[in-house]
Amino acid sequence: MTPTPDVLELAAELRAALMRTSRILRTEASSDVVSPGQNTVLALLNKRGPLTMRQLADIEHVQAPSMTRTVNHLCERGFVARAEHPTDGRQVVVSLTPDGRQVLEESRRLRAAWLAGRLEGLPDADRAALHRAAELLLEMTAR
Repeated sequence: MTPTPDVLELAAELRAALMRTSRILRTEASSDVVSPGQNTVLALLNKRGPLTMRQLADIEHVQAPSMTRTVNHLCERGFVARAEHPTDGRQVVVSLTPDGRQVLEESRRLRAAWLAGRLEGLPDADRAALHRAAELLLEMTAR
């Protein structure tokens, strides 16, 4: 049996594993229709509903011009729609379209399929350990 790492070692190991898995899921298991960053904006709009350009930029920690380029591309493809802000004529509200929702669902399907393919090759005990790890991570992040 391997010794339990101290908390800082475990944190570093988990961070590295989560970051690598996330990066692979964002790039290799994404659709060719939108970039990983554009997919993130679609997911954000799906989860939170319509948002202003400023809200999107702030949530994604990017500058407004960068978010404008992303939204312009998504709008040109018909994946998001712009509308006037109901109370502030200087702002624009961005919302997900049905086509955008379809692209998002396909991307999620591809990511789940990629991950399922990796899990299929694991022994039952390892899959059970990952199941418990996922539960623990969700519990930790819910606090």
